[in-house]
Amino acid sequence: MNKVVKNADEAIRKVGDGATIMMGGFGLCGIPENLIAAVRRKAIRHLTVMSNNAGVDDFGIGLLLQTRQVKKMISTYVGENKLFEQQVLSGELEVELIPQGTLAERMRAAGAGLGGFLTPTGYGTLVAEGKETREFDGKMYVLEKPLRAQFAFLKAWKGDPWGNLVYRKTARNFNAVMATAADYVIAEVEELVELGALDPDTVHTPGIYVDAIFQGVNYEKRIERRTVRKKEA
Repeated sequence: MNKVVKNADEAIRKVGDGATIMMGGFGLCGIPENLIAAVRRKAIRHLTVMSNNAGVDDFGIGLLLQTRQVKKMISTYVGENKLFEQQVLSGELEVELIPQGTLAERMRAAGAGLGGFLTPTGYGTLVAEGKETREFDGKMYVLEKPLRAQFAFLKAWKGDPWGNLVYRKTARNFNAVMATAADYVIAEVEELVELGALDPDTVHTPGIYVDAIFQGVNYEKRIERRTVRKKEA
């Protein structure tokens, strides 16, 4: 039951070229910084990365775009990364853009064992091209299929040796749903606590979903777009 590994490099030993990886985070909040750095060091290539966004030019998933390790991005918002835009326009990088709620629900469907779901989001747009549509009570819906990956990289606040995880506030974002939608789940945590230290009622991701866990180091926790109030005269 002890799922603790030494560090990020040991945690990704099963990840190879061509892997499909879900990476938690919203902007730069709650991203698996250590695991992203380990993938860069290992120089794993031809990756398909599923994440809400593509980081920024010099941080987050942007670090993997710098080294051309990502073949395809499946995401919903990419407006903060100029390098991403350049690679897409040049044909270096494939992209599948999905409405944000649909992305979350496709992963949840995979975790719940569902064959798909119907949503009005995207009907009549490029999102619905080639997909089955149905009408209910005069409203049109698009059939969306589950989204699953070989690996999920999570970032949590606290965790124990069994893999039980607690996220902190908005840093939970996509991490919890990704934990249910991948074949092998790796969690990096800020604090690795002893068994029994976590109140069961506060656990967001039960350890049954997690395959490996380690305590991360040197978190930068950058702010994607810093906005401050102007000083009053």
